Amino acid sequence: MDKIFEGILVVELASVLAGPAVGQFFAECGARVIKVENKTRGGDVTRQWKLPCEQDDAPVSAYYASLNIGKEVVMADLKDPHEYQQVMQLVAQADIVISNHLPSKAAKLGIDIQTIRMANPRIIFGQMFGYRTQPERPAYDAVLQAEMGYISMCGTDDGRPAKMPVALLDVIAAHQLKEGILAALWRRERTGKGACVSVALDEAALTGLVNQASNYLMAGYQSQRMGTKHPNIAPYGEVLTTADGVAFLIAVGTNQQFRRLFDSLGLEDVCTFDHFSTNTKRISLRKELAKILQEKCEAIQSNDLFPILDNELIPYGKIRTLDEVFSNPAYNRLLIRQFESIEMIAVPSVAFRMEKLETHPKPPKETT
Repeated sequence: MDKIFEGILVVELASVLAGPAVGQFFAECGARVIKVENKTRGGDVTRQWKLPCEQDDAPVSAYYASLNIGKEVVMADLKDPHEYQQVMQLVAQADIVISNHLPSKAAKLGIDIQTIRMANPRIIFGQMFGYRTQPERPAYDAVLQAEMGYISMCGTDDGRPAKMPVALLDVIAAHQLKEGILAALWRRERTGKGACVSVALDEAALTGLVNQASNYLMAGYQSQRMGTKHPNIAPYGEVLTTADGVAFLIAVGTNQQFRRLFDSLGLEDVCTFDHFSTNTKRISLRKELAKILQEKCEAIQSNDLFPILDNELIPYGKIRTLDEVFSNPAYNRLLIRQFESIEMIAVPSVAFRMEKLETHPKPPKETT
């Protein structure tokens, strides 16, 4: 990644996931990120979130490593006047401060927006908290997934609820705070003025509902637990199995794609195309269609079936485990590592690629 933010100083007064994910983004993009951890409690709590397979005496957990590579760590007791002043000296030089302390706690520690602005009027203060109308209420991702409708929609169609296997709402909130901070940086370049950018997890969660929200707000549709399936499209999310037991997911998004699937699998042997010719028909007959597809696929070896799907440009994906994902060299190359004081490895938080364009673009070559 190009060092886009080289010369930018970020002070991270945040722990767990959402706040540190913002700091991680800036670190990967070349900023100097100083993470201030509470030394009276052993640092960021996620240092101790170790799996049974991890060593108890390891300095950090794998969880901690996922969000804190490339940062400088300062252990400090903000209640100690000398150490507090050292942190405030960093704040005075910083471009960005990231915090996820409860407002009352931040005020007691002297790291609230009013105090920090007195030390640095041009600061961009990125603040994360749980609930917009209840800023003092502690929040955890799983609780927000329950309260904001996610768990009501996640799980299998036999009614068993589930949550997302990652802290999705923390990730969404982190992206929102990044966007707000970037907008504030751009504004400061033009006006010289700092800003306070705040993101509440409940509001960030609401933005993540996208089409499920509009399905309810416009059509009155209360989304049900459907496992991997999609309420608006079929066959989309159906999991099928080949003759040699390879599970894969199919995602047909257009009538044209379904036509190609219909023809390539020879479905005319069991039904007419008109029977499933529109997406509305396919949704209404979803179970019948899934049964027909499964019967066809379970009679074909994966080595024969997948080339057919590839050739017809049918969207599908094998159900892969993480060891299969990371055995792919293309993804393994993207991993970020730290082998200095602590050995850590994680996936990057940055997925975009930025290509520098020439000042004067060259005209396309003439063809004869």
